[in-house]
Amino acid sequence: MIEAVIVDSGGANLASLRYALERLGARAQVSADARTIASAARVILRAWVPPGMPWRGCARPGSPGCCERWNNRARICLGMQLLFEASEEDATECLGVMPLSARRLEPTAGHPVPHMGWNQLCRLRPDPLLEGVPEGAWAYFVHSYAAPLTEHTLASAEYGAAVSAVVRRGNFWAHSSTRSARRPPAGACSRIS
Repeated sequence: MIEAVIVDSGGANLASLRYALERLGARAQVSADARTIASAARVILRAWVPPGMPWRGCARPGSPGCCERWNNRARICLGMQLLFEASEEDATECLGVMPLSARRLEPTAGHPVPHMGWNQLCRLRPDPLLEGVPEGAWAYFVHSYAAPLTEHTLASAEYGAAVSAVVRRGNFWAHSSTRSARRPPAGACSRIS
């Protein structure tokens, strides 16, 4: 039995992801086949996906696509923008799992776009996804678009305004940082107040 299917979105490094999962003892397969994806115990959709992918609406609740049962069957880690209704990036319709749209960050004095740097996380509600992540933990962000705060936001970060850093709705979850650490490297960031 295949334990995880990595959705073949046409991007690079899918084989590396599969081999990493196999080294951890998971049986994984890369596939774009709707039946294979629907039958998987877990589905992984890599973070960056080109706009206009033909399956982009398949996870919308009630849609006839291959993923309509994902809410009950799979855990998905993907670019946070894709979980929302839409993104201002290329005016893209997204999966619609979360309400609202990802918006372009507004550049201001001291907050250039794209944002590349360390920010502290603010936990908004408890969740097993945040176990072991202390309040004020540092995370590294590389992004030009951000998701707004919603009832599904588990943790936020500040970059001129509060934005979602970790979201979860049922088995769908995402985080917008590239890695986390208890503290940033010396001189690599400014403190968030």
